[in-house]
Amino acid sequence: HVQLVESGGGSVDAGGSLRLSCAASGFTASRRCMGWFRQAPGKAHEGIAVIDRDGTTTYADSVKGRFTISKDNAKNTVYLQMNSLEVGDTAMYYCASKGGSWCPAGNPDRYSYWGQGTQVTVS
Repeated sequence: HVQLVESGGGSVDAGGSLRLSCAASGFTASRRCMGWFRQAPGKAHEGIAVIDRDGTTTYADSVKGRFTISKDNAKNTVYLQMNSLEVGDTAMYYCASKGGSWCPAGNPDRYSYWGQGTQVTVS
């Protein structure tokens, strides 16, 4: 069955780095849009980075230059390298996937597969 499992979250000081992983199973991640979203308490889901089937990436302005999304097709895994973390990056981070060639970062409702999330806390 379809499953997305995130890992790599934790607590870090401002200015630090974390690398999130999203292991996909039950489907081929390289054939779909893969994205990272986050949700802080009391706020809506925010799309922060997506990567399409061709490897083209899109980032939210809030993380551009600090975060990098990548994928390892052989491992069916997507990563989010987060550098220069800020207190405002504190949130639950989710990996998600949708079919097709259109990979909107700003439309989380378009993504049909979701992981359970991993908490990132920056202080």
